[in-house]
Amino acid sequence: MNQAKTRLIVEGALMIAMAYVLSMIKFFELPQGGSITLEMLPLVVMGLRNGPKWGCLTGFVHGILQMILGFSNVLYCATLLSQLGCILLDYLLAFTCLGLSAVFADRIKGNKVMGAAFGAVVVGILRFICSFLSGWLLWGSYAPEGTSAVVYSFGYNASYMIPDIIILAVVVVILYKTAPQIMRKAY
Repeated sequence: MNQAKTRLIVEGALMIAMAYVLSMIKFFELPQGGSITLEMLPLVVMGLRNGPKWGCLTGFVHGILQMILGFSNVLYCATLLSQLGCILLDYLLAFTCLGLSAVFADRIKGNKVMGAAFGAVVVGILRFICSFLSGWLLWGSYAPEGTSAVVYSFGYNASYMIPDIIILAVVVVILYKTAPQIMRKAY
């Protein structure tokens, strides 16, 4: 294995470890899951620094780790199909898409800071979509009587994901301005 690949694997492992630790530091937590944390930050940074291949791989592995450590959530689903949906939407797709940050950051030409913030916001929205779909399709039975599952899922997930995405974008900008070497592309 060459030195560059070893560095990427080690960097990915460190980002996964940081994401996991940050997932435990909750600024706000909802009773049925979902919280405001900085968990997405290392995964977004991995994507920004190393491109979508390594960013998505890192997010995918983090999703597997979160799934294994929180597997009891999957078991709340009544059917095998809903369990598979939970695994895909709440864990694998939700975290894998965070690695696409560089793809969207590169859409903003001439301003790397705003590009990084844009990339962070877009992948945060993709993660929100995964949470929304999961809430609507799998967890809709938790909606209060008389409230549609779509409306409930959108409101519930937006209540923590929108602040999470805003905080993520602000921290990415702060990191870019105060420690640009951290945000520099490695690929």
